Amino acid sequence: MSRILDALRKAEQEKLTQSLSPEAVGAEAPLVLGNGDQEHAGPLNGGAKATIKGQAGTRETTVETLLEACPRHDWNANSTPPGEADSHRDPLVSEVFRSLRSHLSLMRKRQPLQKLLITSAVPQEGKTFVSAHLAQTFAKQRDSRVLLIDGDLRISALHKALGVPLAPGLSEYLSGGAELDSVLRRGSPDNFFYITGGERPANPTELLGNGRFELLMNRLGPAFEWIILDSPPAVPVSDARLLAQFCDGVLMLVRAGVTPFDLAQKACQEFPKGQILGVVLNRAAAQPGYGAYHYYGGAS
Repeated sequence: MSRILDALRKAEQEKLTQSLSPEAVGAEAPLVLGNGDQEHAGPLNGGAKATIKGQAGTRETTVETLLEACPRHDWNANSTPPGEADSHRDPLVSEVFRSLRSHLSLMRKRQPLQKLLITSAVPQEGKTFVSAHLAQTFAKQRDSRVLLIDGDLRISALHKALGVPLAPGLSEYLSGGAELDSVLRRGSPDNFFYITGGERPANPTELLGNGRFELLMNRLGPAFEWIILDSPPAVPVSDARLLAQFCDGVLMLVRAGVTPFDLAQKACQEFPKGQILGVVLNRAAAQPGYGAYHYYGGAS
């Protein structure tokens, strides 16, 4: 009986491996460290050599080879959505984002923390604005390479916050219509990278779950100190919950005086216990010595 069970387990494992292989999902070959082991999540030494294995053979390269070839586009400070404060011009807002960065950096000393999902209970809470400015704040630190990804394939808005073209982006990459070197772009400062959402697909949830997003995170994870993922709201659709399984923690955005308490609570319950890192209160009434954003850590 034990031999039969072992054979079944082996067959199931082989089936799972085949379903996630680059050939099965049409993905690019994973980036592999020089010793031949597939990369795992975590910052990679910038000078470390790697190999890219594909059908055409194996060639040696470095992570910088891919990143240095990225198209560049400066941050457009004039693209801040109406009604949102601009951290580039408002010192109070800038200080709040630095405070949030400090909180997350301290948490990182106690637990693995590299990939952050930012979501909200319902639309129009300001999560894209917070995602973009938090990523920029991380990128202002020396030797901190940051990647910002628009994971909201339904209503992509990151390109508006950055003042860059919508496509090609994540949806084109996940569908196999674009390769990584055409969707990964470089902004300002020089260590800030981003992937826009791309054109809206007919099947966003299926695209996010087809295996290519997981390969993308595995491939790029070792190249960055922080990866910020802007996602759809958690209550109306399941996309945020799907994306969260590839992240280390979730920041829940709540709009002061607007988000119903029961919906905010329901949104937090969509994620496994302990995955919620904290809550960011957006559009809070400004008081002397305080900005328009507040962070509450340890939410559950």
